[in-house]
Amino acid sequence: MVVVMSPDASDPQIDAVVARVREVGGEAFVSRGLHRTIVGLIGDVDDFRALNLRGMPGVADIIQVSTPYKLVSADHQPGRSTVQVGADSGVPPVTIGPGTFALIAGPCAVESLDQTLEAAAMAKAAGAALLRGGAFKPRTSPQEFQGLGKAGLRILAEAREATGMPVVTEVIDPSDVGLVSTYADMLQVGARNMQNYALLQAVGAAGRPVLLKRGIQATVEEWLMAAEYVAQRGNLDIVLCERGIRTFETSTRTTLDISAVPVVQRLSHLPVIVDPTHSAGRRELVLPLARSAIAVGADGILVDVHADPDNALCEGQQALAGADVRELASALRRLVPATERQPAAPDAVD
Repeated sequence: MVVVMSPDASDPQIDAVVARVREVGGEAFVSRGLHRTIVGLIGDVDDFRALNLRGMPGVADIIQVSTPYKLVSADHQPGRSTVQVGADSGVPPVTIGPGTFALIAGPCAVESLDQTLEAAAMAKAAGAALLRGGAFKPRTSPQEFQGLGKAGLRILAEAREATGMPVVTEVIDPSDVGLVSTYADMLQVGARNMQNYALLQAVGAAGRPVLLKRGIQATVEEWLMAAEYVAQRGNLDIVLCERGIRTFETSTRTTLDISAVPVVQRLSHLPVIVDPTHSAGRRELVLPLARSAIAVGADGILVDVHADPDNALCEGQQALAGADVRELASALRRLVPATERQPAAPDAVD
């Protein structure tokens, strides 16, 4: 069951609903979105019905949700939600969701200030609205480059100031959430950590939008349940990212489940984007998969770019450079308007 609060509901009114639910042994999770606040209830539905929550001040509606992922379910929201990134960072904020198409681009890993600024300039020239870059890199092999850590976060902050693009970066340890939140505008939870529940709860409580990648062996329901962990800590500003799943096929790193985009858009109100770079793991496949993401109705794509991919410290074989970046920009200009969307250009700063 979900309690939908009025847009003008006060904190005492929300607290009163939570207290009433707890009186009968239930749990209440408050999630504040861009336009409204909802309270997800866990417990005996009959007990909740007896409380007459609908008559309490500040309550707009009560919705019975049958799915286990109540807060992120499409059942409790009449339309798909939008997520705003970078509203408090001093750069123009970016809105991700229906009606827009967001290109998120940058280096897979932050290697140096010069390398990051070069990649950021390439990304912006291609029409990117947000800059991605990894300061912490969870790698399959412990011998591979693991990222610059805090120094990488500082570089990303400098790149944001230089380009005016909000920054998306991955956090891999719950103890680092506070540190990463200080520098980043959006926190990424990678495929390897989709079911790291302590991390999901920590990013949910951090007060930053979250980019949640699908695990390579996760079902759609498991993916949405991971998003529910974030939402239960008060954060509905979640963007889901399909990045490929593990199948019997070995010609690509993973198999991009393009059908997951419309499936999840029917099941959840959250924005859904696609990562064609990490799903394929091969540069020559990134553009075709990016085109498919646009055509299927994704809310954006996440793409690696690098000025010198042959000498990249991380995943250079999949990064776009030069003519490939220009071709991506051309595809965005031609195809995005055909889906009745506009590029997610930064909104004007108040």
